Amino acid sequence: MGINFDLEKCTGCGNCVPACPFGLLDMVDDKVQLKEGCTLCGACVDACSFEAITIEAPQKTVELSDSFRGVWVFAEQRRGTLKNVAYELLSRGRELADTLQTELCAVCLGHNVEGIDRLIAYGADKVYLVDSPDLADNQEDYLTHKLIELIREHQPEIVIAGATALGRSFFPRVAAILNTGLTADCTGLDIDIEKRLLLQTRPTFGGNIMATIICPAKRPQMATVRPRVFKKNNPDEKRQGQIIRVDFKKEGITSKTRLLDFIDDVTETVKLEDADIIVSGGRGLGKPENFKLLAELAEAMGAALGSSRAAVDEGWIPYSHQVGQTGKTVCPKLYIACGISGAIQHLAGMQTSDIIVAINDDPNAPIFEVATYGIVGDLFQVVPMLIKKLKG
Repeated sequence: MGINFDLEKCTGCGNCVPACPFGLLDMVDDKVQLKEGCTLCGACVDACSFEAITIEAPQKTVELSDSFRGVWVFAEQRRGTLKNVAYELLSRGRELADTLQTELCAVCLGHNVEGIDRLIAYGADKVYLVDSPDLADNQEDYLTHKLIELIREHQPEIVIAGATALGRSFFPRVAAILNTGLTADCTGLDIDIEKRLLLQTRPTFGGNIMATIICPAKRPQMATVRPRVFKKNNPDEKRQGQIIRVDFKKEGITSKTRLLDFIDDVTETVKLEDADIIVSGGRGLGKPENFKLLAELAEAMGAALGSSRAAVDEGWIPYSHQVGQTGKTVCPKLYIACGISGAIQHLAGMQTSDIIVAINDDPNAPIFEVATYGIVGDLFQVVPMLIKKLKG
């Protein structure tokens, strides 16, 4: 697949040059020339009235086998405890499976994992449980080998995992070995029912564009999804399902890594992605020292401290606190935005919060469009009042 320019048809009108969103077209001697880096977006084709620009159609792909059926969710665990992202993905996976009229399965690899039956309560029809002491520490070589073995045996149509440190690390290896596509860091999943395609939406170009990606030629269709993008459904404790225990043998698998120890991050009193309350600051704070004021408010509320990208880019606060498309996606019960204007990239990372309180001295700030409650005022007056009230 490529792009062609018929210079005999090209009149040198130049309409295609400003149409290219990446500035890759130039006019030289009244003829168009293309620089390196074309993404085949087709904007120049639409702008050309003389049909001088064409994009070659891809070769027709081999028809996919009907043997691929089912939606799978990788139920990540750590130290025997299932991570919340597993329940979030099962809630969305249930909707995808119902649309495709197929089954939803969870795959859990670990040792002495608690609450396996809750995977069924959150929507799974089947749970493939691989229990072995060798899997307790999430050794990626073992996880990769076993998940590939299960996928080849059962041939699911869709396989999704959380875009956690583990999911981002070993899931691409699984996709590469299976010779299929993978879309990373998705913020949306949907189904094209006619073509049975998974529509995988994710931010690109620094969060300025939302791209919807498909994998029409290979199966399974694979994606990792940011935690807190989808809300957990209420579990149905009466729901019935099947737990299938699968053996694991590490013989013949070479593990290139060895876990020495877990070192917990103690820099945050409350982890951002798991917090019920988040207090975030933006460029309106003016300087890094003013984050101490928000930290005091967060401590008084038992909240996590977040920030917009602008504050991180200025070096006022570490990246680990960033909320937004290029940071963490959060869904707390209460989100307090202080001095944040509300750029679309930031809103995409927090707008599913149950309650949003915005404090900004600009009444026209976009943050007020999504806020449950808005306070138009100077945050340096409002926040101390809140702290005083909470501590009083």
